[in-house]
Amino acid sequence: MNKFNVLITEDHALIRFGLKTAMSSMETVDKIFEAADSQTAIDIVKNNQIDAVIMDLGLPGMNGIEATEAIKQINPNIKILILTSHKTKEEVIKSIKAGASAYCSKEINPCDIALILRSVLQGAIWFDPSVAGFILDIIRKDTEKVNISENSDYNLTKREMQVLSYVKSGYTNTEIAKKLHLSINTVKAHVSSIMQKLEVDDRTQAAIKAISNNII
Repeated sequence: MNKFNVLITEDHALIRFGLKTAMSSMETVDKIFEAADSQTAIDIVKNNQIDAVIMDLGLPGMNGIEATEAIKQINPNIKILILTSHKTKEEVIKSIKAGASAYCSKEINPCDIALILRSVLQGAIWFDPSVAGFILDIIRKDTEKVNISENSDYNLTKREMQVLSYVKSGYTNTEIAKKLHLSINTVKAHVSSIMQKLEVDDRTQAAIKAISNNII
């Protein structure tokens, strides 16, 4: 069983305690790190092997979006789950562009966050139902503004189109491999090729571009 290290970045000690308690109950969690501000979180990422970060947006000093950008520059493979009471369109989109793989409301059960983290580490993306409508609305507006040719497929192969379709639907690499009867390494190679052709940095951006540009 693969274990992962998680960093909880939250300035409220009580919330950190609740999250740490929830994470500690997971067999897949190895080490749990804590930070009360962005700079401490960045320093921890620089000096430790961190697989996932639970990131608050309303942090003192550098905010959570800026911290997310900084952490993704240090290690693009780190998965970041935004946990916040902020739900404006601007913050949701900025978080996605910064590299977040999940966006959760603080009203969520901490135990559910542990499950979401596990799926995100396997390659899935997750958005709280309270903000999913924002994302769809923006995608619709972007689609109206862009005149896309019906044959504009970014030179994706037939197999890459299949893989992208599953990525868009939120399937993990493991799930895609089972669906298409491929090895996990083959799926990873396809996903990497797709991101390169679409000129995006992660699966979330690939999924959004696929929908907004009507690729699939």
